[in-house]
Amino acid sequence: MERIELPPTGPTDLPLSLLEMGCSGRLELITHPLPLGQPLPPHSTLPHGLPPTSVSLETEIERQFLRDPVWLPIHDTDAAFQKFLNVSQRHTHMDSLLHCTPSPLHSSLSVVRDPTTGMLLDFTEVLLEDTGLSAKNSLSLQRQPNPNPSESLRGSNTNYPFLPGGMEELTLEQIKKKSELEEDIDFENGLLTVPPGFKAGVDFTDKDAKTAKAEVNLMSLLSTFDDVIDLHLVVEEKEKGQENGETQKLARTNSLEDLGIKDAVSPPTTISEKERDVSKPKEVPEEKKKWAIPVDIKSPCPDFHKRIPNPAFKWPFELDVFQKQAVLRVEAHESVFVAAHTSAGKTVVAEYAIALSQKHMTRTIYTSPIKALSNQKFRDFKNTFGDVGLLTGDVQISPEASCLIMTTEILRSMLYNGSEVIRDLEWVIFDEVHYINDAERGVVWEEVLIMLPEHVGIILLSATVPNAVEFSEWIGRIKKRHIYVISTVKRPVPLEHYLYTGNSNKTQKELFLLVDATGHFLTNGYYAAIDAKKERTSKHAQSFGTKNTSQNTTPNQDKAVWLSLLHSLSQRQQTPVVAFTFSRNRCDDNARSLSSMDLTSSPEKAEIHSFFQKSLSRLRGADRQLPQILLMRDLLKRGIAVHHSGILPILKEVIEMLFSRGLVKVLFATETFAMGVNMPARTVVFDSIRKHDGTGFRNLLPGEYIQMAGRAGRRGLDATGTVIILCKAGVHEMADLHVMMLGKPTVLHSQFRLTYTMILNLLRVEALHVTDMMKRSFSECHRDTQAQEKQIRQLKETLMSLPPLETEGQLSDLLPYYRTVTELRITAEALQQATVESINGLKALSVGRVVIVNNKQHFNTLGVILQVSSDSVNRTFTTLIMCEKGNEDLVENSPNAGGLPHLYNTALFVPEGPCSHAVQKLKLQDISAITVKTLKVIPDRIIDNYNKRQQPRFRQDPPGQAISTATQELLRLAEANPGGVATLDPVNDLQLKSVDVVEASMRLRVLQDSLKDFNCIHSPTFSEQFVRIQERMRVKEELEKLEYLVSDKSLALLPEYHQRIEVLKALNYIDGSGAVQLKGRVACQISNHELLLTELLFENALSPMAPEESAALLACLVFSQKTQVEPHITNTLQEGIDRVLAVAKRIGELQRDYGIGQTVEDFVGQFKFGLTEVVYCWARGMPFAEIAQLTDVQEGTVVRCIQRLDEVLKEVRQAARIVGDSVLGSKMEKASLTIRRDIVFIASLYTH
Repeated sequence: MERIELPPTGPTDLPLSLLEMGCSGRLELITHPLPLGQPLPPHSTLPHGLPPTSVSLETEIERQFLRDPVWLPIHDTDAAFQKFLNVSQRHTHMDSLLHCTPSPLHSSLSVVRDPTTGMLLDFTEVLLEDTGLSAKNSLSLQRQPNPNPSESLRGSNTNYPFLPGGMEELTLEQIKKKSELEEDIDFENGLLTVPPGFKAGVDFTDKDAKTAKAEVNLMSLLSTFDDVIDLHLVVEEKEKGQENGETQKLARTNSLEDLGIKDAVSPPTTISEKERDVSKPKEVPEEKKKWAIPVDIKSPCPDFHKRIPNPAFKWPFELDVFQKQAVLRVEAHESVFVAAHTSAGKTVVAEYAIALSQKHMTRTIYTSPIKALSNQKFRDFKNTFGDVGLLTGDVQISPEASCLIMTTEILRSMLYNGSEVIRDLEWVIFDEVHYINDAERGVVWEEVLIMLPEHVGIILLSATVPNAVEFSEWIGRIKKRHIYVISTVKRPVPLEHYLYTGNSNKTQKELFLLVDATGHFLTNGYYAAIDAKKERTSKHAQSFGTKNTSQNTTPNQDKAVWLSLLHSLSQRQQTPVVAFTFSRNRCDDNARSLSSMDLTSSPEKAEIHSFFQKSLSRLRGADRQLPQILLMRDLLKRGIAVHHSGILPILKEVIEMLFSRGLVKVLFATETFAMGVNMPARTVVFDSIRKHDGTGFRNLLPGEYIQMAGRAGRRGLDATGTVIILCKAGVHEMADLHVMMLGKPTVLHSQFRLTYTMILNLLRVEALHVTDMMKRSFSECHRDTQAQEKQIRQLKETLMSLPPLETEGQLSDLLPYYRTVTELRITAEALQQATVESINGLKALSVGRVVIVNNKQHFNTLGVILQVSSDSVNRTFTTLIMCEKGNEDLVENSPNAGGLPHLYNTALFVPEGPCSHAVQKLKLQDISAITVKTLKVIPDRIIDNYNKRQQPRFRQDPPGQAISTATQELLRLAEANPGGVATLDPVNDLQLKSVDVVEASMRLRVLQDSLKDFNCIHSPTFSEQFVRIQERMRVKEELEKLEYLVSDKSLALLPEYHQRIEVLKALNYIDGSGAVQLKGRVACQISNHELLLTELLFENALSPMAPEESAALLACLVFSQKTQVEPHITNTLQEGIDRVLAVAKRIGELQRDYGIGQTVEDFVGQFKFGLTEVVYCWARGMPFAEIAQLTDVQEGTVVRCIQRLDEVLKEVRQAARIVGDSVLGSKMEKASLTIRRDIVFIASLYTH
């Protein structure tokens, strides 16, 4: 409606005006006279009338100040100017620019009621704690909830996560203990005047002002809180009474152990013996504590219904023992690891946890590794519980539900971003935990398990794994809670494994039982299969005159095998059959080859047809005519189907649903069908037992075979499940079959690795460190920090209790002497090892060789070798050694057992009294040198004679002639060379010329010469002091070793962490002090290839492109296959591709320069542009049937890549918002809209 401007009223005009009455359309005439100088009254009764129109400011000013004669009178200009100033000049309010949130109230009112009547009596003021905590500054669950509803579900990348369970708040000792970065600050001198990061500062020093003395002693103020704060800074001059008070306080903080808070490595303090005794009993159980508790499932639970009188969920069947045990633990809010065989009924545990959380009004999150599995579980749980939501990359259904089903990646981002859902969370259920072995995504499981807060219960469901207890022990230790391990002993439906050698109607009965239902391997079945195959091969050779030795079979041979087998199985009613084939093309070929086979009846055909049509009714007309859909419709009507990643997702769902109804009789599937999809069959057939794993062909691992074979046998329907292995070319090796069928399943291995997203997410939160994450990873599960810290404390106490060293006067060089002797010993041992491991050394250490023996019992004693053991690992030398009379027996704990001999002394041992002998087995380290001398000895006679005289009744017999002669020879040799016998030099005599040996030999000579120059050896108390220093240094070395193991330096991934930090600094994601910068915050939003995508954003690579071009370019991040078809692309896209590769190369080179192992070629090679043209044409509106012609990539893969691309576009949109680039954000939204259409984004059948 146009606004009509009326001319101003003149003196002759009547004072009339119209007034609009509200919005009713009635008008009223106003006729009362106007006072002078006043404008007309308003022309409507707003605010109830029409809304005011916003007038252009320019025209309003022009009208008021330039055209209105009232404003601009010709004569009275001063008054007019004054009026103008009143309008134009405003008072500035600087405070209005500062928006400070009001500080939170520190108290609230609490109601006092009569306990019997409930009547309101009074109000009292209650002080509130933690009022200043928020998601931006605290990890605590006490912090205020996020006021922004849009962030409450997924969280925000500016939020702190909640404190992960097992990472405790710091204890008093840890707070008081200074870190490396902390220093004592003198608040008087040397203070900074320039803040860090600023170029200039302010000089606050007042030249004339004098600093007044502090009159208040802070210590005296703090002492009033001594029941809260335990001060270490006790002045030494205090009286004893105060000291006693202090020690009592220490004992009080010790009780933190009961709270499960680990002790800090506190500085050694003098604690009285009594207190030490008091604290010991507390530590004993800690040492023996086992976090994983295996549950005995053989003992039944007769009192199950008594212990849970009102269960949260009831099943129409009686639970197995393992299910009852698990439910009892869940009811007690204990965490469980259920490792059960396929189809044993693990889902029961998950169902009970969901029902329990609904009863408690809390929430449960169910995570699965695969999106398809999430969709299936959503349908199952929705039917059971109703209140169930689904969160995947592209779908969000009822996120406020009490049970949320999601992929593990989404849960990880919710934990990092401090989602409000975590507050109400009671259980997290991890399905298919054995997926933690996945090299690409296994790390996500570990991150989630580490990041879960303390109040969340953990339920882990897995196929049978050998190291379930070890894995649970790791989780228990990082979460500081018991994990109950429940494993099933056997499958509910036993399996029978057969070999099939038939290939025609005549031979279709050739099925040989290899492993029976009790798990015994039947070799006669194996040999029968070989005989049957041989017989046919020889007939084949007679008819063709040649032997078919090829391992590969022709398509026609395959067809014959499948037709005969399936005919035989359908006759015996062994369907439905899942045929596992490890190639997508082979799956398709096998299904197509069965064109003559029809396995369904007329009513089944009608049911299949109507279900197929109904499921695809939401597709556009053209999409319903896709070649894959037409082919599958034809196959399905005959009861045959194909299931692999190349099939369209909606078709896969149709096939799964028809299979679960029993309408698909034969399903050709790849390995992914066995991963968690709960679709049991009667029979499983293996087309081959070899698969390509990305690097080469190999046999199936036992874990993979069991996972797939486990699909056979439907509980409640079949007595046994049948597994058949086809022997198409020949029978497989018996050893291979035995390992595969009866071998142990795959052990759970850590796939933990550092990613830039993880590092940046943890760096933005000061309280969490990446090293904490690394310490708690499954790869570091051998670390038992608490036990090691306890040992450290004990060693420190031992060190303090050792007698002090005398290092005065002659003993001043005792420590250097000890170090020299230690180096000498290590060098000599290394040289000995090299000598004896060499061929010449072993030749020298033969029977009759005279050696010098040094061990706990003998010092520089001559011996002769009698026998050398054949064990190359722990080789022993049976040696005749001369000794003093009475010192023949080996003394285990001689008082000087640990004392090192004075190694500079080469003087040989000569007995002072009568000479005796001993025959001992010496280890390599007992032989300190090999002499140049040999003796003629009769070893067997010596050993027999010596052993005989060890028996009590022959003990007094004189030694035999051979022993006496050998002992006398050794004595004569020692007396003739009291200063030492010439020894074989490793370099010159034994010809060991390696650099290490030559260097060690030279170093040994230098060290031996230097020993004579020390003064301490002349001291009368030298021996005693040397033993003391030896004991002290032993404890110190042990302490250093333990401190190293406890410290971050021993972490396997620490070097890589430092390399990645350097890369982030070089790219400006973090600054020098490790604070996350804008680029880092953007990278936190991105889950894959975060560096490349962030660099492209900041280089404005996507800005000049059209939305469909940028979508096509980003497809390289989600597509990883090789293609044969060369795409045709626009010049702009080609420039974009070159730019992406240039950025990738730059990042790859930077990573290489900082020492990260990945080569530049590998880094750049992971970005494949095979789908660029396909995505470009799809975004521009080309029908799916046409874009499928542009590439050799299968339809299912294309759909999955476009779906994942949509998630990438969402991440880029979020990142653009953080940067403030709204144009790019809206462009990404547009790109997302262009690809979200038709068959690619049709909703899952499971969610409708």
